[in-house]
Amino acid sequence: MNRRWMWLAVALMVGVAGCDRKDPPDPKSEAPPAAKVENEGDSNLVKVDHPEQYPVATASKHAFSSELSVNGSVQPDVARNVPVISLASGRVVEIHARLGDEVKKGQLLMKVQSTDISGAFSDYRKAVVAEQLARTQLERAKIVFDKGAIAKKDLETAQSLEDSAVVDVETTKEHLRVLGVDADHPTAIVDIFAPISGVIVEQNITAAGGVKTLDNSPNLFTISDMSTVWVVCDVYENDLAAVHVGEYADLRLNAYPGKVFKGRISNIGPILDPSLRTAKVRLELENPGTMRIGMFVTATFHSQTQEMRATVPATAVLHLHDRDWVYTPVAGGRFKRVEVSGGKMLEGGLQEVLSGIQPGAQVVVNALVLQNAAEQ
Repeated sequence: MNRRWMWLAVALMVGVAGCDRKDPPDPKSEAPPAAKVENEGDSNLVKVDHPEQYPVATASKHAFSSELSVNGSVQPDVARNVPVISLASGRVVEIHARLGDEVKKGQLLMKVQSTDISGAFSDYRKAVVAEQLARTQLERAKIVFDKGAIAKKDLETAQSLEDSAVVDVETTKEHLRVLGVDADHPTAIVDIFAPISGVIVEQNITAAGGVKTLDNSPNLFTISDMSTVWVVCDVYENDLAAVHVGEYADLRLNAYPGKVFKGRISNIGPILDPSLRTAKVRLELENPGTMRIGMFVTATFHSQTQEMRATVPATAVLHLHDRDWVYTPVAGGRFKRVEVSGGKMLEGGLQEVLSGIQPGAQVVVNALVLQNAAEQ
């Protein structure tokens, strides 16, 4: 009996000690209850217990002009390409320019030693001598005619010979001028000068090379005036309705990503590439001095008409499974996932919505948070 009371006393002491011990607080019990999400029958429809935890925003309006971006390259204006030629054949004895050089109008490019020049000088000197003789004979004929020693027809013959000799002198002198030499300074060397200021974009001659006649010789040089250049773009057949002659486009060069140039559409090619189904669209613009032939260009054409589109916070657009979505609130604490077509990013953390919702619609500000909650 005494042993039974002893075990009862021990049990009471253990119970009292257990009552004095305090368990540490559970931090989860102090946090607000998590929003309970229930999936409805529609996979795009979710229901939450606390919809106020997901703030919404109203889609605003944004005036939008449709854009078309295509690729192109800088090319010279062919109307400003001037060939450098020599009308005298011969051999190059000096060359003072090369491909890629920037030259000024009247700058010496090369010297050519030509037998054509020597022959032209010979013809000129013979013509001068013949004219002097014809003039002397005419003067003598006039004196004799005045004394009645010759007939008038003989005087007319002497006058005709003098006139023909004068023509020969003028013709041979002009021939020398065309060949590029001065009749008063006999030489077998002809200087070739730059006809315009620009950049040498083609060179087909080197030092000691031969210069042939025009009928079978390529241009010695080709100089391009780079003050105005072309940008030639490829536009697909389906997009041709968006470009019109006379309109302007924004041009961005890979070499200068921070600068935007303006080019005017001057021509839309009448022939399509049969394999690519593209047309050549040519834009003209003044060269600020930084554009070079062959530079890669991205041209953006803007529509002349404006459309109104919805804009929402960028965080409201959820990119999921290669599609864009937004969540819109519906009755009963539910949200519906709506597929949209997202547009370009705007200032202020906004994004265009091309289709799916209209301005004035309400969307969840942070769609990713709601999506994560729905997947738990």
